Amino acid sequence: MSLDHSFIGRTYPPTAPYQVGREKIREFARAIGATDPAHHDPEAARALGHPDVVAPPTFPIVLTMAANQQMIEDPDLGIDYSRVLHGDQRFAYTRPVVAGDELVCVNNIEEITSRGGHDFVTSRTEVHTTAGEPVVTAWMKLVVRGEA
Repeated sequence: MSLDHSFIGRTYPPTAPYQVGREKIREFARAIGATDPAHHDPEAARALGHPDVVAPPTFPIVLTMAANQQMIEDPDLGIDYSRVLHGDQRFAYTRPVVAGDELVCVNNIEEITSRGGHDFVTSRTEVHTTAGEPVVTAWMKLVVRGEA
């Protein structure tokens, strides 16, 4: 069953604020093998002009997944997660994510296409501070495999 293309443009409610912690950044950096001292040492980050440790570029996946979960669990959209493949992920930064940020995500379904019996859903998640400052935009494409 194809996904409903009328969901294109749907915006979901903002997520609860996410407090970016210094140790969470360090853990994420270690997990992905990011050794830049700015990800681990506040003094190294300050020497580069940042207020605290800087998150690696893919760190926003930690908080954007909560926003995308709203779309994935929307029963009216009807994504069968057992049939989902991750197709693409990209980020466009206004500024880096740093420890101490309190971030909120707003997810929007940007595109739904169908090809070869499969559906492709692209979401755009705007990440901003609780004060409204834009930080990063994240796009994620999911492939929902059709019935065999």
